[in-house]
Amino acid sequence: MVATSTQTTHHQPGRASLRALDSANFFLADVRDGMGPYLAIYLLTTLHWDAQSIGIAMSVMGVATVVGQTPAGILVDRSVHKRFFSILASLLIAFAALLTIAFPRYGIILGGQALMGLAAAWFTPAVSAITLGIVGPRALDARVGRNETFNHAGNVVAALLAGTIGYYLSSKGIFVLLAVMSVCSSVSIWAIRESDIDHEQARGCLAKAPGDNLDNQQTGWRALFRNRSILLFALACVLFHFANAAMLPLLGQRLARGTDAGTSSAYLSACIIVAQIVMIPVSFWAGRLASKGRKRLLLIGFAVLPVRGLLYTLTGDPVLLVAIQILDGIGAGIFGVVSILVVADLTRGSGLFNTTQGTIATAVGLGASLSNAFAGALLQRTSFHAAFLTLSALAVTAFGVLLCLVPETNPSES
Repeated sequence: MVATSTQTTHHQPGRASLRALDSANFFLADVRDGMGPYLAIYLLTTLHWDAQSIGIAMSVMGVATVVGQTPAGILVDRSVHKRFFSILASLLIAFAALLTIAFPRYGIILGGQALMGLAAAWFTPAVSAITLGIVGPRALDARVGRNETFNHAGNVVAALLAGTIGYYLSSKGIFVLLAVMSVCSSVSIWAIRESDIDHEQARGCLAKAPGDNLDNQQTGWRALFRNRSILLFALACVLFHFANAAMLPLLGQRLARGTDAGTSSAYLSACIIVAQIVMIPVSFWAGRLASKGRKRLLLIGFAVLPVRGLLYTLTGDPVLLVAIQILDGIGAGIFGVVSILVVADLTRGSGLFNTTQGTIATAVGLGASLSNAFAGALLQRTSFHAAFLTLSALAVTAFGVLLCLVPETNPSES
């Protein structure tokens, strides 16, 4: 447990730590998300699983992440060993990726996905905490934008490599790529200097009067989560990710129909590359513009999702379907930056930034994991068009919740 200081520490982080944080975000791009859409193609074209089984397999990682997110957030708030646990989580994901292709049986694949999910639960609060601990709250907006910029750049490179490996070699090689990126992320995290991380600052603490103690503060987390704004924001996140998470795997399966594994991987890589290239400038500018208002940016991100789902039903041209992923880049780029800043706003001074971050991430994981299972079952019984339209309707609901119920959280705007 970290002792509470009586004043906020201000320090200048070393350039080496900032560069290592850039590198860690680059390599964590696919590590923290696993190889979800590629897993769907691997299971469909190589192992010949049906749509419902694929949906279940795609959901296991999300369910495991849901189970692990809140405990991970609490541990991040209380631990001074953030680098060690981050490295351990990366190596566990590498092990699970290699296990998936070494023993491609139903139970082992589901077990590997569960292990990935538990390990991935650590990264959302941990990266945010390390970032806040290094740069402080005043520089957080721009730094989160920079984190996401490097993360999306890493996704572009990973998708290019995955598409090349899947097309020219084997879809199994994509999982080896994930393992390699996991090891590289571990090296990058290790390069961050421990002395550059202010662990009090990392959990959202502000200056405190003498006599305040951590135990009294930590026991107040239940009251914090009774905060109406936090609950409504969590609801909006659940609905958004329930609508969003299954769209790319569904698109991947649609593009895979009638093609071989290599071509399917190439198509899916093109979808990811288009979205991630768009996310790079969107994330950068979201970090720059967030100080002028969080909600207006989030509304843009939420609004493009139902449009994207509708457009998927209007064409079967692979080129146009890939081009529609520009909208995914806009929505995900904004959400990845602004959602972290909203949580920082709602927990400022509480010392529970990462606990709340983990709980919000649980809501996100819940929406995402249920989305894949729901969409797989729906596709099994209806069609791609019906599945995309249903997800679009849910996206409209998410937009309505954000517009009507979630307040602006930026102190300068509220």
